[in-house]
Amino acid sequence: MKKYETQIVVIAAGPSGLSAAVQAAENGAEVIVLEKTSTVGGAANMGMGPLGIGTKYQRQQMIDITVEKAFNMFMEYTHYNVDARLVKRYFEQSAETIEWLEDMGVEFEGAFRYFPKSEATWHIVKTDHGIGPRAASFMNKALYERAKELGVTFLLETPAREIIKENGAVAGVMAAGPDGEEIEIRCKAAIICTGGAGANKEMIKAETGLDHGKNLYSFAIPGLTGDGMKMAWAAGAGKTQVRIEMAASIEGMDDLTQGVSNVFGQPNLLVNRQGKRVMNEEQMQNSTFLSNVVSHQKDKLCFSIVDSSIVKHYIRNGVDHVSLVRTNPDVSDFYDGIKMAEENGNVDLYVADTIEELAEKAGIQAENLVNTVEDYNDYCDSTDAEFFKDRRYMRPVYKAPFYCAKVRVGGYGTVGGIKINENCQAVDEAFEPVPGLYAAGADSCNIYNDSYMFLLPGNSMGYAVNTGRIAGMSAAEYVEES
Repeated sequence: MKKYETQIVVIAAGPSGLSAAVQAAENGAEVIVLEKTSTVGGAANMGMGPLGIGTKYQRQQMIDITVEKAFNMFMEYTHYNVDARLVKRYFEQSAETIEWLEDMGVEFEGAFRYFPKSEATWHIVKTDHGIGPRAASFMNKALYERAKELGVTFLLETPAREIIKENGAVAGVMAAGPDGEEIEIRCKAAIICTGGAGANKEMIKAETGLDHGKNLYSFAIPGLTGDGMKMAWAAGAGKTQVRIEMAASIEGMDDLTQGVSNVFGQPNLLVNRQGKRVMNEEQMQNSTFLSNVVSHQKDKLCFSIVDSSIVKHYIRNGVDHVSLVRTNPDVSDFYDGIKMAEENGNVDLYVADTIEELAEKAGIQAENLVNTVEDYNDYCDSTDAEFFKDRRYMRPVYKAPFYCAKVRVGGYGTVGGIKINENCQAVDEAFEPVPGLYAAGADSCNIYNDSYMFLLPGNSMGYAVNTGRIAGMSAAEYVEES
């Protein structure tokens, strides 16, 4: 058995773990980081940047967002069903965190909305290839380099297995090395930053009731199997509800041109299996709202429907809504994508010459769909008497061929599981701290209630980085005093 000794062990090296390690080391603690994979950054390497509130970028861009405004938005959105103290501490720290990252060499493009109805709180990391996915990998690299500069030890391909407790307090962590060798690290504190259970189908089913790959199509990042939650619970931490961080998925689009997914992601006619509308489609831009709606339908499935005239309008004028993931309003490659889908035998996208044929192919109740389309077309000439959709987005569905795509329940993985307080101390079911045990990032994230707060974008990464810092501060103070 290989043995180490340190003050703090950080379990996992995603943005919360990296931030915890850097902050704890800056506060004078000795730190070892355990990471089960061969690289740092985790799923956040695919992301784009953290939330910030009251930053210099927002002031420069004349964006009116304050901690008070964001806090009230957040608490009202969640019906005060979350930890107000933790939310406030996170938001108050978020602007300073942006500066903290800049001091390490991280640069930002500015503050952005994700979609039109959201606030400009998303601070996109500047890269050498413009705005887009994987920007946050530059931030993670800077955190990693800063941690090493501060003397933090990283043990890669070394998953943690168990929290050791003695006399009721954390005394070490057991791990396994790359060759399977057992490793014992004696320490005074452990910070769990393991990122959820998005790749553990059995755990998702047990905790949420959803079947991954059947009625849930969320990200399944290899390695995110709920290890941290299980270790925390075994060490005495209380349990909070595990949820999926909802964000609807338009199925079958990954290998097609972006114009196809962009068209079907617009505020088009949206129906369920019964052929009935289910929402004001204007709200589809918030994929959390859309995912919530879809989750309550038969088979947890909806369909986005357009006709040739609508496609022609989008190609000629650009789409109604763009986002920072789909920034290009040009969808002139739509028909190329449809051809690719037909050649590939795509089973999630349907094309038909009549509404009845479209219903038959997609498995939608035909008579209801015909009636729904007729009613919807009438609303396009007056007002939407059913769901009050803005007339700007009301376009009749009448010209063949007709197209529809499946919309499924999706998401970014799990959030929640480990009960914490505003200092990111893991607490037991009686809300008493487990001495020396801390948690940050997705496994501790119980601040969204049942819906991810997409109106303040950057929340996932913002919460990870800021709770990582809070946990690092708290753990460093604890080991100094103990």
